[in-house]
Amino acid sequence: MPRRRWAGPFLLALLSTALILLPAATPPSAAAAPSTTADTAPPRPGAAADTAPVPLPSLSTTTTQVASGLRRPTALAAPDDGTGRLFITEKPGTVRVYHPDTGLDRTPLVDITSAVDQSGNERGLLGIALPNDFAESQDLYLAYTALPDGAVTLARYRLAESRLEVLLSQEHAEYSNHNGGQLAFGPDGNLYWSIGDGGGSADPLRAGQRLDTLLGKILRIDVSRGCGQLPYCVPGDNPFAGTPGAREEIWLYGLRNPWRFSFDGADGSMWIGDVGQGRWEEIDHLPPGQGGLNLGWSCYEGLERFEGGHCAPGETYTGPVLTYSPYTGGCSVIGGHVYRGRQYADLVGGTYIATDYCSSTVWALRPDGNGGYEQAEIGEMPTQVTSIGTTVDGEFYVVNDLPGGLHRVSFQREEPTCRVDRTVKTWGTGTTVDLTVTNTGSTAVSGWTLAFPLALGQRVVSDWNTDLTQGSNTIAAANAPYNADIAPGASITLGYLADHTGDASPPPRFTLNGDACTVGR
Repeated sequence: MPRRRWAGPFLLALLSTALILLPAATPPSAAAAPSTTADTAPPRPGAAADTAPVPLPSLSTTTTQVASGLRRPTALAAPDDGTGRLFITEKPGTVRVYHPDTGLDRTPLVDITSAVDQSGNERGLLGIALPNDFAESQDLYLAYTALPDGAVTLARYRLAESRLEVLLSQEHAEYSNHNGGQLAFGPDGNLYWSIGDGGGSADPLRAGQRLDTLLGKILRIDVSRGCGQLPYCVPGDNPFAGTPGAREEIWLYGLRNPWRFSFDGADGSMWIGDVGQGRWEEIDHLPPGQGGLNLGWSCYEGLERFEGGHCAPGETYTGPVLTYSPYTGGCSVIGGHVYRGRQYADLVGGTYIATDYCSSTVWALRPDGNGGYEQAEIGEMPTQVTSIGTTVDGEFYVVNDLPGGLHRVSFQREEPTCRVDRTVKTWGTGTTVDLTVTNTGSTAVSGWTLAFPLALGQRVVSDWNTDLTQGSNTIAAANAPYNADIAPGASITLGYLADHTGDASPPPRFTLNGDACTVGR
């Protein structure tokens, strides 16, 4: 199967400047609090902190299936207890154990099916997190939709007693989708939990921008103790602690369905994959310990104003660092992790890896050293991956929904076989782009399609030396009858004229017949 990779520098600048600003207005009664910076612990000892020097287009991903027979697996976690095990949640309400030497245990470690509402495609047992003291406490934390009404629920499960203790619940009865479900302990020792906007289409509950509900949020709580009537405590430095009308557990808001997020073990920064409505999937990268940020939904989907969305006056929205269109074949971003293992540190150390449930594309993303980001497609995952997890040592595994398997992830170096050089002329509301495509491989190309995205607001008016079609912001430029063959070392040229609405930037990445090309000038 051909590799499907896009590569090139990303368009956004520093995280601190990746903000979309609305005109100032009188804040609403539940006004957004200023962002909060929390104390964070140092990185885990032994974490690989250096970024690998290998260019992203020179990377490739493969997977090896190591277990089968899982019932719609949803998440993975690795206990730091010296056993080398992986815990895998299954949608009906069970936790299975995998060991690389003995395989998948037949008997579940945990069975809470009697408490789980698994109706609908997106309900069920959704997330798992293990505290640092798991080896001693034998406690684990689960996120699930609960019977009888589908309320999204956080609970502690005490393995020694086979006992489930509900800690926090949010009503979620109107719709069965957008439950979120990621759990992760942050570098500060607090537990973070993502909840979707309550479901339906176009945020009908207006939950993303509201602070009086936990829907459309990422929460932060201290589960090591209780406070008053609560079986947990709200950290005093949470951004909305003490804010009238706001839920104090909220850490981030303006999210649609943050199905998977993670923390970078080297610097504590947070990566979020937020599933889009239908035009944009997005990945956010936030500085360590910074709460109170508004990620835009439903005023924005990705970087684009969402028609009919809820825009609160006077708000500042933090933009994503990567967006991609479902026109590329995707449908639901699956947020992953920054690779901090040792086996492939020389290849992908410091690189964030994510995928998509429908396209199975593997996205690689990392800071470029100049305040922006590089990105590339570096292969494909198995079909319908629902979660990317890591071992205690930082190596990657994935689970896929159907047919229910566990797969080990590997990386290797594979040099690109094409290069694209760009010549751009811009004036007023127009831009002309000439592209030179060079076959840098050892075999001839016979028949080709060059795929690339356009910036928001660009529309192709005419083209030359190609049969070009535009879908949303994606371009598929196929060969003409007279330039279908590209010999090794040879080049062909093509181009287009486009209108723009302010952003005249050229395409940042290209694939030739599904393989990523190096981007020249």
